[in-house]
Amino acid sequence: MKEDMKLFGNELNYMQACWTVGYVIGEIPSNILLTRVRPSIWIPACECTWAVLTILMIKCTNVNQLYVLRFFIGLAESTFYPGMQYIIGCWYRKDELAKRSCLFHSAGSIGSMFSGYLMAAVYNLSGVHGWKGWQWLFIVDTVISLPIAIAGFFFLPDVPEITKAWWLTKDDVALAQKRMQLEGRANRQPFTKAKIKKIFTSWHIYALTALYIFFNNGCGIMSQPAFQLWLKGEGYSVKEYNTYPTITSAITVITTWIYAWSSDSVFKGERWPPIVFSGTLNIVLYSSLAAWNISDSWKWGCFLLVGFGGGISGLTFAWAHEICKDDNEERALVTGSMNQMAYVFQAWLPLLIWQQVEAPRYPKGYITMIFFAVGMAGTSLLIRFLHRRELGKKVSVPAA
Repeated sequence: MKEDMKLFGNELNYMQACWTVGYVIGEIPSNILLTRVRPSIWIPACECTWAVLTILMIKCTNVNQLYVLRFFIGLAESTFYPGMQYIIGCWYRKDELAKRSCLFHSAGSIGSMFSGYLMAAVYNLSGVHGWKGWQWLFIVDTVISLPIAIAGFFFLPDVPEITKAWWLTKDDVALAQKRMQLEGRANRQPFTKAKIKKIFTSWHIYALTALYIFFNNGCGIMSQPAFQLWLKGEGYSVKEYNTYPTITSAITVITTWIYAWSSDSVFKGERWPPIVFSGTLNIVLYSSLAAWNISDSWKWGCFLLVGFGGGISGLTFAWAHEICKDDNEERALVTGSMNQMAYVFQAWLPLLIWQQVEAPRYPKGYITMIFFAVGMAGTSLLIRFLHRRELGKKVSVPAA
């Protein structure tokens, strides 16, 4: 694609930035809208739009057209991840939430893994019916995505208090509603000045958003072709440098499940231990990559083991659902803010630290990742302290 579209310098980064701007703009409005409309209508409609815009990419003839489409693709995509995490938080108890949230997140890593295999396979379609390999990738993306998006209109269950899912019985719905009542998970309420003031004067939105900024940007290498470009420079074939990095995605999937089950069982519902472990490991790995002059075997190890850092997204959202369980609108706003502000940084930070002209060495990128890893571990410990103090105050009020 880079050669066919005559993309030079950092234009690939600018394309990603256009997507990120659209993604950022849409997230919080979308999550707020989900507290007022049926998710089974809004999310599938946006996903159908995404599929149509994706296939239009094959008709682009210059980079400016790519920029415009990438912006609107990001806008359409902004509804999905934070919206689905919000829905998950409406159905599951604390002892179930991390597993479900992480299982959903791992699907994204599985998708990244198979996209590498798909790219390797689609590369062989180059020239069929006059389409280039990268054009076939967008065609296949749409063919896979559009039917699933349409199915969402019929299978997405909304949230327990308003669900009309045909595949749930009245008893199922009543049980789901009762479970959330026992969990203390609040139902929908109107947005009021008092509610808005409470949300923005609480530590919840700021600390949880900071945590996700550190996580999301702290594993930024996984959204960059650093591993691929290093393999390409080492003389690996197209198939090899598209396939080998999928091992990192596989590691992310496995560690996501390990983090979820250990958090719910071994750590008895605590979310911070896997997050601190992930941050500590990232410090070691990115310090090694920043040094760069290391053995090829350890460089392979670093590029693969960064997958350990990508598996905690579901834990951060599970933690947010638990901390904000008393206010449905706060929960929607906070989870939307977490993802949105993380991608605000993604809109400009990669242009500074992941410059293609510095690939695959990326001296600024790896050093920045070290600071994000420290910030993530430190913020998780701060949230642990603040939440325990908050729970202690709630317990002491009735006693007083």
